[in-house]
Amino acid sequence: MQNNKQQELIPHLFRTEFRKIAAVLCKTFGMEHIEAAEDIAGETFLSALETWTYKGIPANPTAWLYTVARNKAKNYISRGRLYSGKVTAEIQHSIPASTEIEIDLSDENITDSQLQMLFAVCHPSISTESQIVLALRILCGFGVAEIATAFLSNKETINKRLFRAKEKLRLEKVQLEFPGEVGINSRLDTVLTTLYLLFSEGYYSESRDAVLREDLCLEAMRLTYLLIENETTNRPNVNALFALMCFHSSRFEARKAENGGLVLYQDQDEKLWNMELIAKGAYYLKQASRGRLSKYQLEATIAYWNTQKEDTTEKWENILHLYNVLLQLKYSPIAALNRTYALSKVRGKQTAITEAEKIKLTDNHFYFTLLGELYTGIDNQKAKEHFKKALLLARTITDKQTIQKKIDEILTD
Repeated sequence: MQNNKQQELIPHLFRTEFRKIAAVLCKTFGMEHIEAAEDIAGETFLSALETWTYKGIPANPTAWLYTVARNKAKNYISRGRLYSGKVTAEIQHSIPASTEIEIDLSDENITDSQLQMLFAVCHPSISTESQIVLALRILCGFGVAEIATAFLSNKETINKRLFRAKEKLRLEKVQLEFPGEVGINSRLDTVLTTLYLLFSEGYYSESRDAVLREDLCLEAMRLTYLLIENETTNRPNVNALFALMCFHSSRFEARKAENGGLVLYQDQDEKLWNMELIAKGAYYLKQASRGRLSKYQLEATIAYWNTQKEDTTEKWENILHLYNVLLQLKYSPIAALNRTYALSKVRGKQTAITEAEKIKLTDNHFYFTLLGELYTGIDNQKAKEHFKKALLLARTITDKQTIQKKIDEILTD
């Protein structure tokens, strides 16, 4: 019984506490010693596995981990070496031997360290893909194998990507600190883009055959909420992004079928929608309205209207208007594609077909899936042809099954 509890507890604590320990140690050592911070955090959990197996789980497991991490960090600094023998002369130089070493694992410092790390890993010198990988590893506590699985890659590739990103941080001498107001203004967009993409990877992933990766979505929401809780980063666009995440996550339960398949929006059971999250999304969307209009505010408002299940003219006219404004603010082929569906609801399928065919997004299965939907009932042969093209382009089993179901429905009509 004790072993079962331990097998469940250690992975849970690794996910919740590894990121906190690693972030605080990075702040203590400096970003150039990010690997030392990760190694010490990892060693702490190895100690837990070894000790708890024989002595049992301590009364306060989190406090135990923090104590061990503190001691390991102090030993690392005092001896001037990592367990692999890497010399840390720079740390010794910055912290004289006579100085009492303080590893501050208070709630306040943990939160500050994670926020500062978020801005560090989103440094503009690092590619967006590497920013997400670093965020998953250091800020979300994901293992290398887990990241490789999420991105349909292998451990060697992910390790190389992490190494290159860390080297870039060293070369750029990135500091683990809050940038000044100018720095926050210039880098916050990058931070929000990373969090948006992290959530999107969980909400819809082409790199893994899963309808939904709730763990990725929840980590993106947790980090976004940290920005809201901090006075200097509690900006309207941050609130808008969090509102968008709340609206989308409110339909998680209804979006997954019992067999693991995808339940399309029109087939979802509204009673399974999370009303508390919808209300929370509405609150943060209202907070976002006090600032300059952003793409997150527009997308969040569209997501809000999609929490209103009733198929009314008012709903689709509002959504169409929002897409029109969004495309003027920042054009995206996918947003243009989504707009054509709203257009079909307001002005009919034929008008939408004309607009959709102008987009010519011929390397995307969503493009042909939408055309298949629009042609259904107007020209079923063309609809079937478009669905078949979509089937060839679709990457995940879930998408292929959804498209094949559409083809089968046309054949049985």
